[in-house]
Amino acid sequence: MNWKKPELSAVKGSFRTRTFRAGGYSLAAAAVVIAIAIALNLVVGALPSEWTKLDLTSAGLYSLSSQTQQIVSALEKEVTVYWIAQSGTEDDTIGELLERYEDLSDNLKVERKDPVVYPSFAQQYTSETLYNNSLIVTCGDRSRYISYYDIYVTDYYSYYTTGTSSTQLDGESQLTSAIDYVTNDDLPVVYTLTGHGESALPDTLSSGAEEENLLLEELSLLTEESVPEDADALILYAPQSDISADEAEMLLAYLQGGGKLLLVTDYTETAMPNLAGVMEYYGTSLAEGIVLEGDSSRHMRGSNYYLLPSISSHDITQPLADGGYYVLMPVAQGIRISEELRDGLSVTSLLTTTSSSYAKADGYNMTTYDKEEGDAEGPFALGVAISEETDTGSTGIVWLTTSYMFDQETDLMVSGANTDLFLNALDWMCQRESAISIRAKDLSAEYLTVSSADANTWSLILVVTLPAAFLIAGAYVTITRRKR
Repeated sequence: MNWKKPELSAVKGSFRTRTFRAGGYSLAAAAVVIAIAIALNLVVGALPSEWTKLDLTSAGLYSLSSQTQQIVSALEKEVTVYWIAQSGTEDDTIGELLERYEDLSDNLKVERKDPVVYPSFAQQYTSETLYNNSLIVTCGDRSRYISYYDIYVTDYYSYYTTGTSSTQLDGESQLTSAIDYVTNDDLPVVYTLTGHGESALPDTLSSGAEEENLLLEELSLLTEESVPEDADALILYAPQSDISADEAEMLLAYLQGGGKLLLVTDYTETAMPNLAGVMEYYGTSLAEGIVLEGDSSRHMRGSNYYLLPSISSHDITQPLADGGYYVLMPVAQGIRISEELRDGLSVTSLLTTTSSSYAKADGYNMTTYDKEEGDAEGPFALGVAISEETDTGSTGIVWLTTSYMFDQETDLMVSGANTDLFLNALDWMCQRESAISIRAKDLSAEYLTVSSADANTWSLILVVTLPAAFLIAGAYVTITRRKR
């Protein structure tokens, strides 16, 4: 039996060897490293995604604007965003966007609802067609449905001319607007005046106003004794006939009391003395005729009545100027500003032509687009902002002299800047300068074009030269060590 003792002694001795101690130290170090890695993963996982996930996309698809950060981080009410998506078909981009919203506020949470599991869930919030990966934003009794096709907006306008279409991600604008809508109990009411042959607001303007949470309603002053008290602003859009004397009196009383008016007019040979009287009270009048531009850098090529006016500094126009955008105004009239304005009345030119511009008094009957003797000389204001402090409020008026600038084709020529100008004017009048004006982000892929010669060169470097260099370096190090 004694033969076992030496064997046991040998086993015990093995635990005291240098090899065992080194292995023990290595095992302990590995355990510590693993524990640290797990702890770091837990800590990093708890951090906001904007700190741990860099947005390397060229369009900044996942970067939230300062407006979104301000609105969401200041939430005082609980907001729930329901993500309507079938299990396994969730859109990764929408998921990343929602995660970043959640990180901004503890009062915002996201819940996924599988329409297969909950087939009737969305019916309590919307009667619209429900698409996969759509969103429903709720707060208390208020809600707004955001369709998947409002998040991903595809423009087919150029398809019929160029054969291509473009898709943009409008998720942030839609989601932030919905959050602002469901949490805001006092949304501005804007009345569009009717009864004078006014054109209907283009869809881009009405939908844009809705996205900025402005409530649009129609109003005929012919059936009213005064402008409703809840009117935050009025829109008079391209009237074809004059307002009545009673309407002019009501409109003037409203403005004198601190009211707001967005006026868009077109060139017409129909006299409108009552409307003109209201605007003359505020130091402005129309120049006769249609304005043409003599400076080729300030009109569209080949069409000197498609004006590209200079943009002046103002809260309404500054975002366009900062972004380097143009405003395009076809068939516009000039606005004359009185040289003698009463104290407290301010008229600011928003859009102006150059001194090379001129106005054709014959209007649509002009026989030439060239400047002739007798044509009124510029510069002209094509858009103005009027303000006046009164005892009962602050009057605000914006006047633009062509509705053709809001035609879809015209607006697209300047990347939607005309629509932005209209909405900025409404926001300024409704004292919502910080309203939602987040642009959609282009999803078009950007390609790196490499010539055939360059491709062959880089292939030779990456496939042959670099591996050969590493092999030679390795062989050199191995031989050098063996000689030591």
